[in-house]
Amino acid sequence: MPLMLLPPEVIDLARRVIEENARIGRKVAVAESCTGGLVSAALTEIAGSSAVFDCGFVTYSNEAKHELLRVPGDILDAFGAVSVASAWAMAQGALKRSRADVAVAISGIAGPDGGTEHKPVGTVVFARATREATDEDDCDAEERHFEGSSRAAVRLQATLVALELLLP
Repeated sequence: MPLMLLPPEVIDLARRVIEENARIGRKVAVAESCTGGLVSAALTEIAGSSAVFDCGFVTYSNEAKHELLRVPGDILDAFGAVSVASAWAMAQGALKRSRADVAVAISGIAGPDGGTEHKPVGTVVFARATREATDEDDCDAEERHFEGSSRAAVRLQATLVALELLLP
């Protein structure tokens, strides 16, 4: 049995992402924060991923989000890194700084610390941007809450959601 670095459900979903995007000739990029590169790792675990996966940005700090993805400082200051506005800006930034046709961004609070009353541990935001979108303000983003979960469980669930968002 071959060694797998990630859980089988992640590998199976990553394989679908690679196969289905390859079939339609689409390139993908990711901008990750709380997942720390897990989505990129899952995609590159699949043989043939270079035909689909253009690049990944792991922007854990606000400074990295601002410098690498050009997330505006006023968005980070007003809404925080874990917000629909920041995730949307991250996805747009990844799309603009890559050759991808679709980009997904993930930012959240995996815990066990860092949560607040308004943004508890397990809060994760996702955004998806495509080159074919005609209106840059057409926001495809959402906030999810993974309650009662460990840090690893939050990161795993966020990785699975992000991979789903990369399916055509």
